[in-house]
Amino acid sequence: MSVPRENKMGVMPMTKLIVTMSLPMMLSMLVQALYNIVDSMWVSRVSQDALTAVSLAFPIQNLMLAFASGTGVGVNALISRALGAKDKERADNIAVHGLILAMVMALGFTFFGIFGTKAFFATQVEAGTRTFNYGVDYLSVCSIVSFGIFGQIMCERLMQSTGKTTLSMASQLTGAVINMILDPLLILGVGPFPRMEAKGAAIATVIGQCCAFTLGIILNKKANRELSITFRDFSFSIGIVREIYAIGVPSIIMIAIGSVMNYFLNKILISFTEAAVTVFGVYFKLQSFFFMPVFGMNNGIVPIIAYNYGAENRQRMLSAVKRGIIFAVVLMGIGTAVMWAIPDKLLMIFKASEEMLSIGVPALRTISTSFVIAAVCISLGSIFQALGVSYYSMIVSFCRQIVVLLPVAWALSTTGNLSLVWLAFPISELASMTVSLLSFAHVKKRIIDRI
Repeated sequence: MSVPRENKMGVMPMTKLIVTMSLPMMLSMLVQALYNIVDSMWVSRVSQDALTAVSLAFPIQNLMLAFASGTGVGVNALISRALGAKDKERADNIAVHGLILAMVMALGFTFFGIFGTKAFFATQVEAGTRTFNYGVDYLSVCSIVSFGIFGQIMCERLMQSTGKTTLSMASQLTGAVINMILDPLLILGVGPFPRMEAKGAAIATVIGQCCAFTLGIILNKKANRELSITFRDFSFSIGIVREIYAIGVPSIIMIAIGSVMNYFLNKILISFTEAAVTVFGVYFKLQSFFFMPVFGMNNGIVPIIAYNYGAENRQRMLSAVKRGIIFAVVLMGIGTAVMWAIPDKLLMIFKASEEMLSIGVPALRTISTSFVIAAVCISLGSIFQALGVSYYSMIVSFCRQIVVLLPVAWALSTTGNLSLVWLAFPISELASMTVSLLSFAHVKKRIIDRI
């Protein structure tokens, strides 16, 4: 009888393992960030109203990401833990549950896309305006065809949970590249394609997501040998759903809190000028070029920690966290340097008006001072997710964005000086780092040191 080969997450040297697990996801997320920038770049060629509309739609898109990614975190951690404990049957069952849950969530957003988009935009801008119409066109398409993004993210999480990060990268790259190719064709109307403006951006997005979902299903069936995804003899278990969301709900809330923050901060900013909302939306696109690789690395580290937690290897768990923090701080330090050096050139990617430049240059420089602090918080969050105590990440996110950022931003807005509002970001990150370090110390004492 042959002895099963040890999974690389339990034996490979840690730095090499993190690079092997994370680099493909970091590269694919760089492309994802690039596609976000390209998407808005082409929309800005339509008008500033169209770009503002896409910015105002972000809270709902982020809410989709919250449900998809949060559920994926729970599925990912449970599968990695089951594989670490050599229980393949349980891992297979969790994977099927994950795909079913993804489609159920997508159905909910489809209903919102049909019935809720006009009401959502009416709370932010006057109905019938160009910004309102662009926003409804864009968000309704993204919501109605949301099964693409939900399926894509779940399939990628299944591959990540078994260490198949190269396959995950192939799926994500496929969606992003297709989107980038279709953007100018559908937004501006090139050749035989009609000019669809903001709606064209949404159609390009969902086509890319659906293609990535399709490829993800194929790769999981054909190449992800550590999981057998089949509905034959499948039995739905409410217990597994509870376990998934015991880990995933805090992550869902953590990301969804960003939607709440974004929505209310948009309302604060629009009281100054619509251009401030546009700048904030552009900032989110630009910062993703630095944040997304860090999140990609974090996604690679979570299954490493979860696997070694299942295998009761404390030393490798802490080694992964330490190296993750170092790598993240370096990446975000580069981001801060770029934001300070060429903020005007970054804004001109989106055809920034003089008003946008006057608002955006100090905004990018001020907000980017929080990048290195955010890197530490993101890295510490990986161990909370992997150990099934992601409610600590939720607490950190809630403190940063709801308890500190929004009240501080509102208080600074009462001065009438828009430039001061951006100081809310570094102030809130300092608060979140304090909470993160205290939470990590508690988790280390209560869980890690007892292994």
